[in-house]
Amino acid sequence: MEKWITYAFISMFFAGFTSVIAKMGLAGISGELGLTIRTLFVCGFVLAFAAWAVPAQELSAVGARNLWWLGLSGVTTALSWIFYYKALKVGNVATVALIDKGSVVVAMLLAWLLLREVITLRMLAGAALIVAGLIVIARK
Repeated sequence: MEKWITYAFISMFFAGFTSVIAKMGLAGISGELGLTIRTLFVCGFVLAFAAWAVPAQELSAVGARNLWWLGLSGVTTALSWIFYYKALKVGNVATVALIDKGSVVVAMLLAWLLLREVITLRMLAGAALIVAGLIVIARK
């Protein structure tokens, strides 16, 4: 198995834990405060990881284009997290997490439009199943 696939599965595993643990951490506080506390931990952890894993000379490779796209990605991540935590505070974890994973379909379409990535019949079938699952689980 390719290394990136292993990384993606590890990411999936931790993301599953994240939602449940976050819901537990929101007891008695607002989603906004919970997100703020979580983000401070994320920032500290990522900075420590970067200090350990990223060679110092790589900093000189960062250009305006990197800053623009990664900054925009940071804004969209923040907006995603803000609304995710608002939903998580009052909603069912499984339903909120599943609806959030509908982002796979959005990412697939944007990758096709902006990056010219190929969408295969298999991918379309998977996206249709994701949307079907969203509809089944999100409806009462």
